[in-house]
Amino acid sequence: VQLQASGGGLVQAGGSLRLSCAASGRTFSNSVMGWFRQAPGKEREFVAAIRWSMGNIVYADSVKGRFTISRDRAKNTAYLQMNSLKPEDTAVYYCAAGYGTILSSMPLIRAYDYWGQGTLVTVSS
Repeated sequence: VQLQASGGGLVQAGGSLRLSCAASGRTFSNSVMGWFRQAPGKEREFVAAIRWSMGNIVYADSVKGRFTISRDRAKNTAYLQMNSLKPEDTAVYYCAAGYGTILSSMPLIRAYDYWGQGTLVTVSS
């Protein structure tokens, strides 16, 4: 499985960005696609995840109401629409894919088998 994240950049606080994660190499019908982020000096943390086939979605509390995860099954691409960005959202954002992941495990790093290379999001105040 190959995951290619893109869409990061520099944005002012209150602005928006949309990240994309293009996936290839395996069927994703029974997978979960997740977004994680890692700020400088901090551990990687969960942002959002979506079950590819059923569309079940989980968000971290810190992004609820501001971020929206979605997927386009025809394009094998997952998206993270980020609105009302804050300086504390600054991080490298990673997409990841997991198989056989139950709903309660979707926020867990260990539930994901494949990771993209990350894309940097910088939010200026």
